[in-house]
Amino acid sequence: MIDLEEAQKQICSQFSAPYYGCDLALKVGVSRNLKEGIRPINGMRISPDKETSGWYIWAGENLSTEEDFFVPLHGIHLQEWAPLVLPFLGLPPGWRFLVTEHYRDVWSDKELK
Repeated sequence: MIDLEEAQKQICSQFSAPYYGCDLALKVGVSRNLKEGIRPINGMRISPDKETSGWYIWAGENLSTEEDFFVPLHGIHLQEWAPLVLPFLGLPPGWRFLVTEHYRDVWSDKELK
């Protein structure tokens, strides 16, 4: 069985992105509905800091502008909330993904900082 870091490196390689590890002890911003199984799941990464990984992950088609749309969650809990995203968390800041069980897209977004 492949380990998580290797799976992340494979995703990065497949989409020509440099690997940028993600410490699952750090916090990610997640939408409250992420645990409900809504698809697609979107993710975008900005530069991390001491306490956060830089990841923002939400379920559904639309990214809300509401201030409380994202709540903090330690990355390790994504194993329960949304294990489908774990292989994508090695993408570097400035990258995004959209994923379902049958589809995945990954791209660089120059507007992310």
